[in-house]
Amino acid sequence: MKTVLVAINAKYIHSNLAVYSLRSYARTFGYEPELLEFTINQQKDQILKGIYEAKPDLLCFSCYIWNLSYAEEIIEDIKKILPKVTIWAGGPEVSYDAPKFLKRHPEVDGIMCAEGEKTLTELISYYEIGKSQGKSLDGINGIAYQENKTIHQTPLRDIMNMDDLVFPYEDLKDFEHKIIYYESSRGCPFSCSYCLSSIDKKLRFRSFSLVEKELEFFLAHKVPQVKFVDRTFNCKKSHAMAIWTYIKEHDNGITNFHFEVAADLLTEDEIALIQTMRPGLIQLEIGVQSTNEKTLAEIHRKTDFEEITRKVKAVQKGENVHQHLDLIAGLPYENYESFGHSFNDVYALKPEQLQLGFLKVLKGSYMAEAAEGYGCVHKAKPPYEVLGTRWLSYEEILKLKGVEEMVEVYYNSGQFQKTIRAMEHLFETAFSMYEELADFYEKNGYNEVSHTRIRRYEILQEFLQEKEANLEYFKQLMIFDLYARENMKTRPQWANDLSAYKMQILDFYKKEEENPKLLTDYQSYQARQTIKMTHIEVFTYDVINENEEKGAYPVLFDYKKRSPLTNDAKAVFVQL
Repeated sequence: MKTVLVAINAKYIHSNLAVYSLRSYARTFGYEPELLEFTINQQKDQILKGIYEAKPDLLCFSCYIWNLSYAEEIIEDIKKILPKVTIWAGGPEVSYDAPKFLKRHPEVDGIMCAEGEKTLTELISYYEIGKSQGKSLDGINGIAYQENKTIHQTPLRDIMNMDDLVFPYEDLKDFEHKIIYYESSRGCPFSCSYCLSSIDKKLRFRSFSLVEKELEFFLAHKVPQVKFVDRTFNCKKSHAMAIWTYIKEHDNGITNFHFEVAADLLTEDEIALIQTMRPGLIQLEIGVQSTNEKTLAEIHRKTDFEEITRKVKAVQKGENVHQHLDLIAGLPYENYESFGHSFNDVYALKPEQLQLGFLKVLKGSYMAEAAEGYGCVHKAKPPYEVLGTRWLSYEEILKLKGVEEMVEVYYNSGQFQKTIRAMEHLFETAFSMYEELADFYEKNGYNEVSHTRIRRYEILQEFLQEKEANLEYFKQLMIFDLYARENMKTRPQWANDLSAYKMQILDFYKKEEENPKLLTDYQSYQARQTIKMTHIEVFTYDVINENEEKGAYPVLFDYKKRSPLTNDAKAVFVQL
């Protein structure tokens, strides 16, 4: 019998930890499920073809909010071309309303509810041996299934011991150019009403002796990035400290580790350890969600924003950790004005990234049960995104969508750092700046088409011209931002003419060739080669220090020395 596990990922660079974990566990019992990974960007016909050519007997789909509609369409069609295939599904999008899903999809034989490692293995055993022996699916806990048009549901399965999980990454050939996801714990100690993790309070951890071996594997193979999927990584100090200490002491200079943490839980010991790490070794994702105290109380999220602020700033002092802070629009008691206040609070912390997300009313969550009382309406299909609440209208949500897009383009991209910092002084608040910028895009129809990077700068110039800003100064900030990221082969037409400095720049490189002081990493190259590998820009404003003092300011951009946090080239003043 051939078992095939199907994952439909959001992007090519993603991998599906669930199906790899299920396969690894099944292998210990002598089973060898085949994995098929696709993305939602592929044509459904391609996915259908891939599954058909695999010729499965038992076909299992991993279902999440980002792929459920794809999976449902494939499920509806696959039975038409493989009428004898047995179809099962699992994952958070089908576990909490399994009977409803089965009624909606009579072609699906059953649902694996909650953790699936043991369940899948027992299902394979049932279809290979047990069924022919007259055994019933009733003997398998943690499933819902339909038989003779009747839906049955068995008792929930006991949660797994994390040490029973089987490491799924012994062979890395399937993960080239992909992010690797890893879990050292399951469950969450908190009760956030919008999150499914709040339902399962059974928090448990994998023994550090096992985690240590697995981290050693990642480091030995120089995996570019490992994302921990632990819901609140630092909820147990001893566990977090052991892992952070290990990766610091065994740092290979390449691998980056991503953790989702509760900032207010970070201890002084943890922060002190973090501050000693190589820049870029770890990055932290911090869910702030809101700074409205009434909102936080209503969603059962007990946090202290003052404490979060203190801890975020303490981590920033080390200048070595990328911090990603999240907000959620559409939460109860948070209207448009209140969300703007939350935005300004978090923006003031200057994280490397600020994600403005929108509430997703997940099936099985407390938020879904309370939605009617909040006047909360949401999309009928995944991702069940909020369309309006008693406090926030759909029109206001559309405005926030515009703000979100501007934040992604002009802040989170990291491509406009000096320009945006200078722009902030022209507005009462950061939120109003992005709000006005979104309105400008809307008014001019710029939000309806894609734009090159240079065009984004030009649109910004149009916007600043309306604000009667010093456009000459801002253009130079933009040139700095452009060259900080890359050595531009084609200069923008609005850049200063450097021809008057041509000989002085060449003389600088000849002196560096003879006696390198700044370009010590280029000693094997001649001056004319080094000119092409670096860049000197002569500014008429002091853009490095971000002030409008006029003069001549030659700046060298060294692309071999980049910030591990921003990826910007090192920029220093030089004498010409």
